[in-house]
Amino acid sequence: MKSSSINPNVFSAILLFFAVFTVILIASPVSVRIEPNQSAAQSPIEYTLRTIMGQQPPMAFIGVGGSIDGLINPELKAEVGDTVRLTLINGDPVAHDLAVPDFGVKTPQLLKVDETATLEFVVDRPGSFTYLCDIPGHKEVGMIGQLTITGEATGAPQVAMQPMAQMIPTAAPVDPAAVSIVHSPSDVPAPVGDRAPTLVRVDLVAQEVSGLLADGTSYTYFTFNGTVPGPMIRVRVGDTVELHMKNDIGSGFVHSIDLHAVTGPGGGAVFTQTKPGEETAFTFEALNPGLYVYHCATPSVAHHITSGMYGLILVEPVGGLPPVDREFYVMQGEMYTVQPFGTAGHLDFSHEKMLDEQAEYFTFNGAAGALTADAYALRANVGETVRIFFGVGGPNATSSFHVIGEIFDRVYEQASLTSDPLTNVQTTTVPPGGATMVEFRLEVPGRYILVDHALSRLERGLAGYLYVEGEPNITVFDGEMTAGSGH
Repeated sequence: MKSSSINPNVFSAILLFFAVFTVILIASPVSVRIEPNQSAAQSPIEYTLRTIMGQQPPMAFIGVGGSIDGLINPELKAEVGDTVRLTLINGDPVAHDLAVPDFGVKTPQLLKVDETATLEFVVDRPGSFTYLCDIPGHKEVGMIGQLTITGEATGAPQVAMQPMAQMIPTAAPVDPAAVSIVHSPSDVPAPVGDRAPTLVRVDLVAQEVSGLLADGTSYTYFTFNGTVPGPMIRVRVGDTVELHMKNDIGSGFVHSIDLHAVTGPGGGAVFTQTKPGEETAFTFEALNPGLYVYHCATPSVAHHITSGMYGLILVEPVGGLPPVDREFYVMQGEMYTVQPFGTAGHLDFSHEKMLDEQAEYFTFNGAAGALTADAYALRANVGETVRIFFGVGGPNATSSFHVIGEIFDRVYEQASLTSDPLTNVQTTTVPPGGATMVEFRLEVPGRYILVDHALSRLERGLAGYLYVEGEPNITVFDGEMTAGSGH
C-alpha cells in the first residue's frame, strides 16, 4: 500500500492563509447594532414626587429618592426615546393630580393621604416642558416644575398638542343632587342692642357643595355652612370672639378665614389653614365698629372667594344701631366658568377667565337671579323702614348698588357706622371686599329691583326683588302701567 504525502509548497500556502486570516480577525473590530427598542433602551427613567403644603411656595411637589430627594419642584431629566415613569404620592388629604400637558398625560385626582398614581409615557422630542397640578389654582400657587428632554427629535414631525385646559368643549350633565346654596336675605341675626361686652363663640364649617347656579345649571361651590354668603356674624365693639373653623371631612381643599374686622395677622387666616376633617380656632377682640367682609384666604384665594366663601360680620357700636322694621343681608359676587353663560349642565371653574376678570355670571347671594325667586325675594310693607347690609365678595368687580324705584335715605359709606351717613343717595359704590349699610322708608307698594347699575350685569343674573305690600299712595306716585318696561 502506497503512503500519501502533502506537497510542501501546498502545505506552506495553507499555513500562510490561516495566518493572514487570524491577523485580520484579531485586528478588525466587530460592530454590533443595538436597536433602540431593545430591552437595554426600555428601562424607564423613574421619578417619585410627593405633594406638600405649608411652606413657600404654599403648595408644591417635593422629590422622593435619588438625585431629586428633598428638592422642591425638582427639574426632571430624560433623553429623547426614553420611557418616563412618574409616580405621585399625595401628602395631604387634599385634592391633587399630576399632569404633563405637552405629552397629553394626567393622573386621576388623589384625595387621600398617601394615595398614589403613576404616569408612564415616551418622550419623543427635545425641549423644556412643564409638569403641574391641574387642580384649579394649585399651579398658580407653586405646583409646577420642569421636565427637560435632551437629544434629537426622531421620526415624523410632531403635531403640537392642544393644551389640556382647552379640551373641555361642553359641560357634564347637571348634577341631580345639586341643592340650593342661596342664603335667605331675611336670615339676619337679632340686633345686639345696648349690652355690655361679652364672649361670643362663632362656629363655621367649610363645605364643598354641588349647588344650583341657574335653571338647569350646577356648579361646585365652596361655602361657609352650606350657603352663599356664609352666615352673618353680629357682635358689638369690645366683644371677644372665639372663632372655630372646621373643614368638612369630604372637602378636597384646605380652607380658612380672613375677617376684615380682625386686628391681627392675616385677619385670622394664618391661624385657620384647616385641612379636611380638622378644626382650628383663635380669638380676637372686636375693636372697631363697622360692617366687614370675611372670606377664605387659602391659595388660590380668588378661586375660593369666587366659589362662594365670603360673608359679613357686623360690629355694632356702643348702644347698638337705631331700630328699623326690616333688615336684609345681601352680597354680590361673580363667577368664572369655562362654559359660556347660559350653558346647561355642571359647569367648570376657569382660572384663566378669573385672572382676565371675564366673569360669566354675576350673583346676589350666590346664584343667578336668586333673589328674584319667590322663596328668596325681599318682602316688606308700605310705611316700614328697611335696612340692607350689603357687601361685595368679588373677587374682582366693584358694585354700583342701586334699588330701582327707591332713594336711599341714609348711606353709611364704606360701612362706617360712626360717621354721619350720606342722605338722599341714588347709587352707592362698593368695592370688592367692601360693604355698605343703606336705609330707606317705603312709601309706595310694588316691586322694586336690586341691581348693580353696571346694568349689563343684569343680563348675567344680577337682580333681586323687593316686594312692598300696602295701600297705594297716589300723592307720592300715581299712573297707569304700560307694557314693555325693562324693569
